Amino acid sequence: MNSWRTLLILGVALSLPSARLQAAPTSSTLKSVADLESRKYHGDPESLPGAALYHRTCATCHEGQVPKAPHKIFLQMLSGPTIHDALTKGLMAAQGQALSDAERVQVAEYLSGAPLASAAQVAEPPACSGAAANFDSARPPLHSGWGYDNARFVAAGDAGISNANASRLHLKWAFEFPGGIRARSQPSIAYGAVYVGSHDGTVYALDLATGCVRWKFKAGAEVRTAIVPYQGSATGADGKPLARVAFGDVIARVYSVDAFTGQLRWSAKVDDHANATLTGTPAYADGALYVPVSSLEVTSAADPNYECCKFRGSVVAYDAWAGRLRWKSYSIPQAPAPVSKRADGRSGYAPSGAPIWNSPTIDARRGVLYVGTGENYSSPASGTSDSVLALRISDGRLLWWHQTVSGDAWNVGCMMARDHVNCPREDGPDLDFASGTILLRLADGSRRLVAGQKNGWVYGLDPDTKGKLRWSTRVGRGGIQGGVHFGMAAEGSRVYAPVSDMKDGHDGRPLVGPAHPGINALDAASGRMLWTTPADDVCAGREYCDAGISAAVTAVPGAVIAGHMDGRLRVYAGASGKVLWEHDTSQEVTTVSGARAHGGSIGGGGPAVRDGYLAVNSGYGLYFHMPGNVLLVFGVD
Repeated sequence: MNSWRTLLILGVALSLPSARLQAAPTSSTLKSVADLESRKYHGDPESLPGAALYHRTCATCHEGQVPKAPHKIFLQMLSGPTIHDALTKGLMAAQGQALSDAERVQVAEYLSGAPLASAAQVAEPPACSGAAANFDSARPPLHSGWGYDNARFVAAGDAGISNANASRLHLKWAFEFPGGIRARSQPSIAYGAVYVGSHDGTVYALDLATGCVRWKFKAGAEVRTAIVPYQGSATGADGKPLARVAFGDVIARVYSVDAFTGQLRWSAKVDDHANATLTGTPAYADGALYVPVSSLEVTSAADPNYECCKFRGSVVAYDAWAGRLRWKSYSIPQAPAPVSKRADGRSGYAPSGAPIWNSPTIDARRGVLYVGTGENYSSPASGTSDSVLALRISDGRLLWWHQTVSGDAWNVGCMMARDHVNCPREDGPDLDFASGTILLRLADGSRRLVAGQKNGWVYGLDPDTKGKLRWSTRVGRGGIQGGVHFGMAAEGSRVYAPVSDMKDGHDGRPLVGPAHPGINALDAASGRMLWTTPADDVCAGREYCDAGISAAVTAVPGAVIAGHMDGRLRVYAGASGKVLWEHDTSQEVTTVSGARAHGGSIGGGGPAVRDGYLAVNSGYGLYFHMPGNVLLVFGVD
């Protein structure tokens, strides 16, 4: 991996006006992003040549004045090549014509914080040939993991990995994502291939055994959802089953692509809000895709010129084969409307927010879909934020909801100053349901809907009595980057709850009580804690290194696999929490292209397991986590 990546991304706060973590200026003017990199953040990004070009030609639209234009903070989530392509031949080509190509490069480098040349310097991964290029239609998608079942359990006959052989895991191959500083898309395994998205929007189908490229597809922007393979009952002219993969990008487009060829079959924009995004993985069931919609308006509100806030979360249902819209259901039933007038003449809007960051859970028996929501973005807070929602799967009607934290309204404006014009009077505490809910059947035949939250609590709800609370168990301190983040797992009635609990919440608020990073096992029937294994701190002073577990975990027979924010990948014994195996994914490796690269913090999507292989992404170079850009595939021989 190129040296500039090592500690380049601190978090969104660095790009915000008046941020507490603003970089210290240097006495000399910076000439390029490479110059900035060499000084890390001792140089001022605003002295880059692209800064003046951006402020002269782009800022008028992208800093709150044009509602349909994504905010600058949203643009900074994109890769440099994505921005350059948009200015050259994409949606912004008309505006980009006013700039020379050199100027377009400078704008892209300024916004992305990375030299464009870095992507071109990465060696091209090898294309598959011979038998390695062939898909195995006898290995259809498993109906487990995100997109199918949030319990994330892979049975013995499919996993090939268990507590009995986990100690034999070893690295088979590594794949570097060109031009990336983060790897957040959870890989999926089907048809003898690994499907995975990347920072620059490229989705790859890689041979499971060797890592060569069978095909690649370019989405409009970063793909951070999991890739969901799904198969129909009919066959094509070639005799192969109709097979697709579905995923979403950060500019709120959902895609359906042929699983064997990489050809686009359909795509759709799921929401017309400029800062809408797709982070939660689409769920597939009975010929339909259910797409959760979230938003980065929470960061756009840091701009005092921004009229906050008009986004509300939703689930959108599509015909999985034709792309036809079936229904759209909002997490807040009423649309935002002006509720206040600011001193500068702009309006404040509410209710807003309640984004849906997690993949839906499908309850086929009752014909219901369950999702968790996040906080509101503006005052007053609504009744469906920080809640578990039950939607009728046929038409999206809201059947019931269970709110666990009331009065939670927050946006990044509150990080700038408590009296920021867009900071809601509630000022947090920002305790989303970022993790997907898990639907389990208990030994007595009853069911439990288990949900983990950023406040450090896990809840057992009864889906047959409109979400009545049966138990609640605290597993962590919680906080804005604490508690349960991206996903729990379950084997039978044993629920595995990972806890993040970062050392610093990075929001300026004091953290109350000790942190409890690590992993816990709970009984789904009672909520009783079965065991807890704290994560030991091996960071040894590394910047942006934390010991906890933010990424989703994956269960196999007798074990649970967890990726840590310090880069460690661990297998824990399901009965005791004992560490059976671990690997440091942040260390440098040789990739299939012959280059040297490394991972970093593991966040977002967790491990994918099948046929004795374990695939995981490493590198979460955002929000104060260690960057990296590798997919690592392990095996037991």
